[in-house]
Amino acid sequence: MTTITASAVNKLRQMTGAGMMDCKKALQEANGDMDEAVDVLRKKGAAKAAKRADRDAAEGLSIAKASSDNTYGIVVEVNCETDFVAKNDDFTAFANSIADYALENKVADKDTLLATPWEGKTLGEILVDKTAVIGEKVEISNYALVSSEGVAAYNHGANRIGVLVALNSNNEKALEAGRDLAMQIAAMNPIAVDADAVPQEIKDKELKIGREIAEQEGKPEAMLDKIAEGKLQRYYKDNTLLAQSYVKDSSMTVESFLKTVDKSLVVKAFTRFQLGA
Repeated sequence: MTTITASAVNKLRQMTGAGMMDCKKALQEANGDMDEAVDVLRKKGAAKAAKRADRDAAEGLSIAKASSDNTYGIVVEVNCETDFVAKNDDFTAFANSIADYALENKVADKDTLLATPWEGKTLGEILVDKTAVIGEKVEISNYALVSSEGVAAYNHGANRIGVLVALNSNNEKALEAGRDLAMQIAAMNPIAVDADAVPQEIKDKELKIGREIAEQEGKPEAMLDKIAEGKLQRYYKDNTLLAQSYVKDSSMTVESFLKTVDKSLVVKAFTRFQLGA
């Protein structure tokens, strides 16, 4: 049997982050071959990760960042299973390094991000390794790149919610307003910018619900559609950004607030990621 030295075990541990006993067993299985031992650990790590594939990874960090010129931004959700791990300095640093890389390289989508070369592997493979080492499922559940004339970013509640807002301007006043709107989006969770952006299936569903409620209340048949339409308009007021009451001044809507900043300022889109949502 090949003699496995403590220095070899430590070297493998430094290379992989795996536990001492796992490293020793991997070296024994590989007859002391370091590269083969790394592959052994990766295979075992993948097996451990597979066992956790059905576990919920609803904790972690949702990180939104805007570029230095505020013309694009990224938001990424890096998940784990427990709040204890999410607050760990190593996990926080790892999640932020992913966000920084994605921002700097303007990564297009989640699949591209997972295929990124990372410490001699792909980021997707590193996530598998992290799962094996930490003992919790670690994954990237959501990722988005947003580009526009102006992009504002906001992180809420110890990175439990990350928001990007796309605007048609990136002057200082517009970006300040964009950050205020990102806070609004984090707090009020609108489903769309305005009524026109609400998916038709949601409109149809709300009209059907409104009609059924009116019918149950005994309203005349001839009035049902009109009542349902009124309920849909109230739904828009509660659930679309521009129609919502502005959280910093409830005497005006978000649309009215935008006009006080710049009558030509437009919210083109927004992205909101929330842990566990």
